Amino acid sequence: MERTRRVTLSAAVFVLVCFFLPWVQVSCGGVKDTASGFDLAREGDRALWLIPLLMLAVIILGFARVVKNNIALFALVSFVSGLASAYLMNQKRVNAEDASGLLRLTGWFWLGLFSSLVVVISALLSYLKRARSP
Repeated sequence: MERTRRVTLSAAVFVLVCFFLPWVQVSCGGVKDTASGFDLAREGDRALWLIPLLMLAVIILGFARVVKNNIALFALVSFVSGLASAYLMNQKRVNAEDASGLLRLTGWFWLGLFSSLVVVISALLSYLKRARSP
């Protein structure tokens, strides 16, 4: 169970870091610009602020002594946080694909989305392991 908690925490840190790295690249007529999740949240997509807040909650709970004994609470918070982050990032992906061919998602976006899914899967595995152990 300790191993899945470490995987969950590592993935949450990746999501948090990727939030501040370039997500979208715009190119038009030789001019290129990038925008991170932070830039997109600051420019009006306010729901994206939930991503770093939820990942910070996972990280803080993962290091809290109280939660180390209550694996179900950590698994639930991690599962919900990872799912919400993955949903918000996927919505950004859909919006980028609906826009003209000028927008391109970067590898940092995909790494953040993948890490959000790792948070969900590892939290689910942690909960299932806990349910099987006596």
